[in-house]
Amino acid sequence: MAGVQVSPVNMEERKSLGIRAGDTVRVHQKIQDKGKTRIQIFEGLVLARKHGNEPGATFTVRKVASGVGVEKIFPLYSPLIDKLEIVKRAKVRQSKLYYIREKVNREIKRQMRRMSLMSLATESGAEASAREAEEAKVAEAEAAKVAEAEAAAKAEEVVVAEEAPVEEEVSETPAEEKKEEAPAEVVEETPAAEVSTEAETEEKKD
Repeated sequence: MAGVQVSPVNMEERKSLGIRAGDTVRVHQKIQDKGKTRIQIFEGLVLARKHGNEPGATFTVRKVASGVGVEKIFPLYSPLIDKLEIVKRAKVRQSKLYYIREKVNREIKRQMRRMSLMSLATESGAEASAREAEEAKVAEAEAAKVAEAEAAAKAEEVVVAEEAPVEEEVSETPAEEKKEEAPAEVVEETPAAEVSTEAETEEKKD
């Protein structure tokens, strides 16, 4: 099996990389899309390495994309892998790092406990127009109430103004009669006084 070429890629070069669990690798993968070939980069942590350096050797890579864990199993000698890079290498005590899944879940649960629900958003055009229409209706209703209150106040003032002169006339009439009667009494008394004074003078002369 040593001289058998099972893949068109350089197998010795990939063996010499020595990919193992705990490495952070960058895999340049060929993707066939509508008759064209493009390169997609998948970078993550190697969780496991299986079957050593055999022709069927594989390695599992895990990464977190937009808060979601994604795992891919790549054949080591796959011709669809254009390039392999080891970005970081960590010292681990286990050959399989599947506990990372549960560890990440626990961390997410801890973060979720600290989170609080929020309901903040911007207004859309329809919502803004509806809000403006409601505000206009409320303003019209308030203006109508204010106009009604002013009209009621004016009506009360008119009623009070109409009732006030009548009371004044009624209250003034007795006073005027008294004033008119008072000179008549004085006029009647003055001749009596003069008569009494004349009578006294005549008696003194006698």
